[in-house]
Amino acid sequence: MSTTDELVAIQQLLARYAVTITQGDIEGLVGVFTPDGTYSAFGDTFTLDQFPDLVAAAPKGLFMTGTALIDLDGDTATGTQPLCFVDHATHDMRIGYYSDTYRRTADGWRLATRRMTFIRRNGDHDSGRPHAYEAPTV
Repeated sequence: MSTTDELVAIQQLLARYAVTITQGDIEGLVGVFTPDGTYSAFGDTFTLDQFPDLVAAAPKGLFMTGTALIDLDGDTATGTQPLCFVDHATHDMRIGYYSDTYRRTADGWRLATRRMTFIRRNGDHDSGRPHAYEAPTV
């Protein structure tokens, strides 16, 4: 596969992430990750089994993502993708970016890790407020 083909495959993976989360398709969302994939925000890291509760607790709306800057390295890659989230009820926006790692699997490229960084009105970049979502204690 050419470098261009690899980059297009990862871009399509990222488009699938944005569309599935916007549409509330949890199964599709989980499918863009490796089985051991994680998502980090709000001062914590979440595993795939926590996604249904995490997404249920999150505001609903449109996830608009920009073209990711990707660095390929064989069967792995890293990338950064800008994000603008628009709340469906208020049209309030949240902006930031994802920092990702990708891994080629038998099923194609998948997200291995995705970390959210929010950009605040004061210019701060942070992982979000811990109280925005709390994982249930086991």
